[in-house]
Amino acid sequence: MRWSQATHAGRIRPSNEDYVSVCPDLGFFAVADGMGGHQAGEVASQLALRTLEHFLRACLSGCTDIGVVLAEGVREANRLVYQMSANHPGYRGMGTTLSCVVIRGRRLYLAHVGDSRIYLLQKGSIVQLTEDHSAVQEMVRNGSLTEEQARHHPYRHVLTRALGVEPLIEVDTARLMLQPEDMVLLCTDGLSGLLDERELGRIVYSSAGLDQAVSSLVEQALARGGTDNISVVLVAVN
Repeated sequence: MRWSQATHAGRIRPSNEDYVSVCPDLGFFAVADGMGGHQAGEVASQLALRTLEHFLRACLSGCTDIGVVLAEGVREANRLVYQMSANHPGYRGMGTTLSCVVIRGRRLYLAHVGDSRIYLLQKGSIVQLTEDHSAVQEMVRNGSLTEEQARHHPYRHVLTRALGVEPLIEVDTARLMLQPEDMVLLCTDGLSGLLDERELGRIVYSSAGLDQAVSSLVEQALARGGTDNISVVLVAVN
């Protein structure tokens, strides 16, 4: 397995409330996009991913179902972020997206909350593995908006599900078999909100390596305005 990562505050936001976790020894890769005033979003995203990493280190060894453990770890992260939000007035209302994978051999286990995204790049194609938990995605699903309209809708950042906002959270999960040379792209909406699926695939496939691909993705998002924090993790399966 090979990987590359990057995170950037973008051109508009005064701070970076995204957080990236890369633990190759666990096969664990994740991105989180925090929300909340006075840097509470930064606290939420870091607490969520650090909690999840600690949980996986404690529980993955010898477990019989990695997918179940991963989802339970996300729920534990939700509990702690919610608890901190409830107990500290300065963090009241904070939350975060969280999209992550554990890759073991050819098996991929996925867990997802919010509107960060996970894509599978396979044999020249790119497929989104997650569904945004957002108001505009619900409108796309019921046919009242097209995908292109959703990209520019004024409510596109309104989430219908986020980690840390409620005491209990529903976690989207999936598992699939990977093929040699597959790549997995995790990103926050600072990237996916500015580059569509075809552009993401074109940049990755035309790059000389993972580092160049990640750098080019960030550079292109910045060239489009860099209106949000940008985080990217790209993993290649040998």
